[in-house]
Amino acid sequence: MSQALRLPSLSPTGFSAERSVKKAFSATQFCYILIPAPRCESAVQPGLAGQTGIPLNAPFLADSALFDFIADQIATSGLVVLPEFLPAPLTEGLYQRVTKLDEQDVLAQAGIGRQQDFQLNQKVRRDATRWLRDENPLDQQYLQWMNALREGLNQRLFMGLFDYEAHYAHYAPGAFYKRHMDAFKGQNQRILTTVLYLNPDWQQTDGGALSIYAPDSDAMIKQVTPEMGTFVMFLSEQFPHEVLTAQRDRYSIAGWFRLRDDLRPIVT
Repeated sequence: MSQALRLPSLSPTGFSAERSVKKAFSATQFCYILIPAPRCESAVQPGLAGQTGIPLNAPFLADSALFDFIADQIATSGLVVLPEFLPAPLTEGLYQRVTKLDEQDVLAQAGIGRQQDFQLNQKVRRDATRWLRDENPLDQQYLQWMNALREGLNQRLFMGLFDYEAHYAHYAPGAFYKRHMDAFKGQNQRILTTVLYLNPDWQQTDGGALSIYAPDSDAMIKQVTPEMGTFVMFLSEQFPHEVLTAQRDRYSIAGWFRLRDDLRPIVT
């Protein structure tokens, strides 16, 4: 059974129109977006994403083949899951940083809504967050990777992505985030959602999975275990999703690629 995804038109000036892309939501058809995997090894070479032993101060090198693969998946299905996206030392460094932030008790209780609509609601979400900062070397390196990905997607898909924002997130045992959307059509600058997981030795019994649902449907199309280094990206306006209850401390970096205000079409 197939379902039509409503994807924004890919134009340098923003998302002013929509086009339909047919995508069948089944386990077999989604397995090809998981790399590395037997069916995907010939499709893309992970390059730096799969290497280890790269020093944290190594010069940044964008992986063109990896960006090609990501762009293709976003254009065709609106969703991509990568088991290993960053160099292992950087992933480990980010894990060490978020756990220290947690120990220092500087993560703030997360809320829902933005600006004047912001509110705390523990019936909806119970995680704690802290925004990444340019002045921290580890945060800066992650933001550099995301900036390279932003430029790569703009070059390949003409998406008009302008900037990126991200925060660390900690789900303590018992914490969750009920089903929600990261953006509503025509009402938000957020275009692409990203999540990087920072949880060594995560087991299925630890809970905390990310459940992603088909657009305008209760059908779950993907459930992602928050394993160390796994990276998820999807169209913010398309996919409802939720974080299931965590049974142990669960860490991640959630982020959003955004448009400029003046690129958002006026809704009347």
